[in-house]
Amino acid sequence: MAKVLIIDDDEMIVDVLSRMVGHMGHEAVSALTLTEGLAKASSEHIDVVFLDVWMPDGNGLEMLPVIRETPSLPEVIIITGAGEARGAELAIKSGAWDYIQKGAGTLESMMLPLKRALAYRKEKTAKQPPKVLNRAGIVGESRLIRECLEVVSQAAGSEANVFITGETGTGKELFARAIHKNSPRAGNSLVVVDCTALPASLVEGLLFGHEKGAFTGAEKAQEGLIVQADGGTLFLDEIGELPLLIQKAFLRVLQEHRFRPLGGQKEIESDFRLVAATNRNLDKMIQDGLFRQDLMYRLKAFTINLPPLRERSDDIQELAVHQMSRLCQRLNMGIKGFSPEFMEALMAYDWPGNVRELINALTRALTAAQNEPTLFPKHLPSDIRIQVARRSFQESAPASLDPAGKPTEAAHTSFPKWKDEREAALEKLENKYLNELISHTGGDINLACELSGLKRSRLYQLLKKHDIPSRS
Repeated sequence: MAKVLIIDDDEMIVDVLSRMVGHMGHEAVSALTLTEGLAKASSEHIDVVFLDVWMPDGNGLEMLPVIRETPSLPEVIIITGAGEARGAELAIKSGAWDYIQKGAGTLESMMLPLKRALAYRKEKTAKQPPKVLNRAGIVGESRLIRECLEVVSQAAGSEANVFITGETGTGKELFARAIHKNSPRAGNSLVVVDCTALPASLVEGLLFGHEKGAFTGAEKAQEGLIVQADGGTLFLDEIGELPLLIQKAFLRVLQEHRFRPLGGQKEIESDFRLVAATNRNLDKMIQDGLFRQDLMYRLKAFTINLPPLRERSDDIQELAVHQMSRLCQRLNMGIKGFSPEFMEALMAYDWPGNVRELINALTRALTAAQNEPTLFPKHLPSDIRIQVARRSFQESAPASLDPAGKPTEAAHTSFPKWKDEREAALEKLENKYLNELISHTGGDINLACELSGLKRSRLYQLLKKHDIPSRS
């Protein structure tokens, strides 16, 4: 018997769904507010959550990622009285199982997503426990990174192609290496090809290889990169840079795993597994006639969308500590400490260059600090400090009114960001949950970890963050 949590402020909907869940032979529990719902999802084993969007104490879509992270990792079905495309898109991107509109179908049709979600959980728990994932240097425990790692785990055991998207500096090559290292091909080569570095006139010969005399300057036969990946993995970074003619030839290689080197008389085979990546919008390139749609279809068996660093700020501190240790070792320096202000500056910056920019900033900070044992904001590059200062000024500037009492243009531009408001609301709920957890367990950390599903180190980190004392 499964347990289903219904979070909705409409008592009639709660009653109807509860009866339907009961008729299916499962247990239904309910909550009329998000706060109550989060508390129940955190303290009870919940399999599936029906979550309304418009609640008295907040927006269900904003709470969706938090509920999905509760100890039993429930599937979440969004239910709303007024469905709209943008809400459905946001729900699916945030990991919702389904998005359904109240009254848009029969009660039986509302129960269909529940049946499928429960069947999925049953199959999932019946599987053998997954092996420990080799992260290959990937750092972070945020929800977005864990979701990407889950796809890595799924893809690693398959021979299907993998397509990785993300802004520059988000770690696409690291994820390609993780896929390779966790696959049955890990004992063979991972051949990394930066398509932006391939000269247009030589790209075909470099990929497919060539025979002696195939073109001017071909003084001896040369094995291509595709052959070098035989038995292993071929990683084509920035695949959007491949010329159209090469895209057509490579499509056949993907289909047949056979090709003819330049100047060759017969075809050769290469048993490679493809991982491709790009920071470009290939859908837009297809519309503009710059990328082949049929090749795109072949790439997308598995897709990993890497989040920018600004969307996983929870990982910045862990990333900074990890990278600082590596950099100090590489630069032959002693490990340096961080001042609280230094870490605050890192957290306040948007990092348009993502992890790559963070590493460069830390390198420059170490160089600026020289023999000083602790890093302060003054050691950061000036452009980062200026951006942080500007953001601080904009956030603290009071709204101004015109003579008619209406907000000026400056007031409109200083309106709080949705992300900031969301984070503030989640921070408040996080604080409330932790206080209730410690109160309920009498400060017993072992019991608190057992009830919350949090690791001991993570719980201590959260308690310190919110200045909440514990007994042990």
